[in-house]
Amino acid sequence: MLSQHDELAFAEIYNRYWKLLYSSAHNILQVKDAAQDAVQEVFISLWRRRADIQVDALQPYLHQAVRFQVFKAIRAEKTDQQFFNRLALITQDILFEDPMLFKELDTLYQQLVQDLPPDEQEIFRLHRDSGLTYKQIAEQKNISIKTVEKKMSRSLRELRFGLDDALVVLITIHLLS
Repeated sequence: MLSQHDELAFAEIYNRYWKLLYSSAHNILQVKDAAQDAVQEVFISLWRRRADIQVDALQPYLHQAVRFQVFKAIRAEKTDQQFFNRLALITQDILFEDPMLFKELDTLYQQLVQDLPPDEQEIFRLHRDSGLTYKQIAEQKNISIKTVEKKMSRSLRELRFGLDDALVVLITIHLLS
């Protein structure tokens, strides 16, 4: 019935499985909003793909989809941390070897942060400078954790592109001098 765009069938699936899927996501993530977002993404995907999807066993399918969303959320958080760890190692080496080069890199970093859209810049600074978690930022700004994740992801992507290009140039200049 779902594949025939039956909204009542979708509502029945949602009502039957939401609590179970939420519980599963929350057990892993331990964050209410993140667990809700993971389950919501699963149901949104299910509805969008309703005409194309062929599911023999709905409950295992939904559980696997929630696990995927949970791991996706965890991976996004780890990727952000890995980027900043790599940047910290590189800047530490540059700081001790060439303070002028570090100053150039810091100036570029500050400019890239300033070039972010105001809402992304604010979220980025709250997370990186103030040390707030995504959950704390979401609560403070009265937005979902998913929104914070998306804005941080966009911010980090912009910084990565800007800093990766600049690091190649700055390190090349450093090595040539």
